[in-house]
Amino acid sequence: MRIDKLTRSQKNPDRFYAEFSDGEKLTVSVALIADYSLYTGRELDEAEYEALKASAQAHSAKARALRILGQRTMSCKEMKDRLIQKGESEETAQDTTDWLVRIGAVNDEEYAALIVRHYISKGYGKMRINDELYRRGIKKELWEDALRACQETDDGAYDYLASKLKDTKPDKAALKRVTDALYRRGFSWDEIKSATARYNDELGMSGSVTNETEDLTDNE
Repeated sequence: MRIDKLTRSQKNPDRFYAEFSDGEKLTVSVALIADYSLYTGRELDEAEYEALKASAQAHSAKARALRILGQRTMSCKEMKDRLIQKGESEETAQDTTDWLVRIGAVNDEEYAALIVRHYISKGYGKMRINDELYRRGIKKELWEDALRACQETDDGAYDYLASKLKDTKPDKAALKRVTDALYRRGFSWDEIKSATARYNDELGMSGSVTNETEDLTDNE
């Protein structure tokens, strides 16, 4: 198979378009041109062409993956899924993701810690954070270390509670709205009870809010 035309991209000087005698076209980089000694009129046998095609696809997938990472950090699963969504084969997507891991561009352990810090800073509890780690495809064996930052999530529950109650004793309906909101944000009922007990202590309200919280959670 002969290269009939080799044209440089006007937008990207590192990109060339190789047109072959059978009508096939490949996008190749300067590095591939050097590796395969490509030039107009160059004859490639079938094995050379297939090797060049595979190399060009791998290079294209890597470039696409790096562009995706330029938009936001991702887990291995998210990256693989995104590459497949963009048209890469499952094998190419997996190989590209593995390459990103090898060069340190994708690191699920660091990403898990980032997710935990982000959601704690937003005032969410451990259950919500667990859901996010699962949704993003982080393996469970990486959760424990990342979730150590959640050991003091009572502060998050208390801060939310105090910001909503504003140093007042709420009625049962108001308390239910706040505690339900805390539960939706991923705090356990034990954490919510602990936060309300602390709120009582801070205001010196002799356990009344805690007792009402017990009533609410017992009815769940």
